Amino acid sequence: MTASADPAPDDRRWWALAVVATAQLMVALDLTIMLIALPSAQADLGMSSGQGRWVLTGYALALGALLILGGRIGDLLGRRTTLIIATLGFAAASALGGSAGEPGLLLAARALQGVAAALLAPATLSLLPMMFPDPVERGRAFGVYAATLQGGIAIGLLLGGALTEWLSWRWCMYINVPIAIAVALGAGLVVPAGRAARSIGLDLPGAVLAGAGLGALVFGVSEAETDGWGSAPVIGLLLVAVLALVAFLRWEGRARAALLPPRLLRSRELLGANSAFLISSLGTNGAFLLLTYQAQSVLGYSALRTGVGFLPLILVIAVVATRVTPRLMPRFSPRTLMATGLAVIGLGLLAMTQLSVAGGYVSQLLVPLLLLGLGMGLSVGPIMHTATHVERPQDVSAASSLIRAAQQVGAALGTAVITTIAANYTTGDSLAEVVDGYAAASAWSAGILAVTALGLVVLMRVRERGKPAEEPVTAGL
Repeated sequence: MTASADPAPDDRRWWALAVVATAQLMVALDLTIMLIALPSAQADLGMSSGQGRWVLTGYALALGALLILGGRIGDLLGRRTTLIIATLGFAAASALGGSAGEPGLLLAARALQGVAAALLAPATLSLLPMMFPDPVERGRAFGVYAATLQGGIAIGLLLGGALTEWLSWRWCMYINVPIAIAVALGAGLVVPAGRAARSIGLDLPGAVLAGAGLGALVFGVSEAETDGWGSAPVIGLLLVAVLALVAFLRWEGRARAALLPPRLLRSRELLGANSAFLISSLGTNGAFLLLTYQAQSVLGYSALRTGVGFLPLILVIAVVATRVTPRLMPRFSPRTLMATGLAVIGLGLLAMTQLSVAGGYVSQLLVPLLLLGLGMGLSVGPIMHTATHVERPQDVSAASSLIRAAQQVGAALGTAVITTIAANYTTGDSLAEVVDGYAAASAWSAGILAVTALGLVVLMRVRERGKPAEEPVTAGL
């Protein structure tokens, strides 16, 4: 059965999209919202610098480690049910973190937020093919989703600065509570229920191996930022990650209820989309970090002014992802749009090679931000569309979990790799030498994006322009 045999779409689907996008926005916000608030939280709770790093790492670690399992739980419980439970769990964890009186409670709350986000992220993405069986409408829906996913990271910087400066760091946690409650209520009213698939099983060995592998990978990359890539703990963690992920893939080849069916990894389109998202996340998250440093350390901006400076990026992503890219998708192949988007992100990074201690906002930040926003807006919608374009309905959650895991690993790699390259090219302690390190790291990142864009052209099969080979099965999701 193909998409043409599906029942007529629900008239409430655009309201449902608003609910799903808001849930995704909440997950994306919390990747960065505590970044600017962290110094205030450390001072208030008497946290050490090591504990402070875990406020950021704990969320990313739990999210990255549990994404694959989160997708399967969505299948077992039903995606709407999973969305509601995870959203309410996110609200509870956020309230706990906001009221924390000592470091341990805040760290526990951030980890619990990551657990809830690992359920939310694949559930929100896998709902889109079910809600939008029409290819044109699906393209628009993925555009909205892409805008909230990528724009939310930048909005987190703005919101974190505003809440910390005007209220308190605690509101960077409390802000999730009303958002989450609204999402849970909206999901119950307008998001389609779908069907739970309790007969498929859980695959506990696969869940343990995937969690250990992804968790060790995210943790190892995070530790490399401070300990260095050659330190024994980092090498050990990365070795555990490789062994666990290899064991996971071997196990999935013979598991009766595989979390990640091997047929997905045989698709060059899915591999290309996941590779593109991993590398684009590496480049953009690294760029955000360097531009934040440039704004605050070189231009002397406050946290709030830095967040406001990122507004052009958010606006460009929103316009391009929701208005421009959906109109281009029927005319150009996803491969073309992905490769073009990566190339434009590479141009944004190339523009960052001109960073210096002289100049102001327009000459230092605006051009890179506009190019990064344009590239992200062009590429992320087609990436999501391609990554979830599967023939079997039972594979949608696994594909959704895989693409979000690629994004999470890419984001962690981006921060660690960029800071490592910048440090290696920084020859002294002067501000000018530090900025030279930023420029060198940007040049290397631009090269990585260019090679990846070329690789997409080679990896992904040639399709008839504007027409996928086959519409995915969406009935019964």
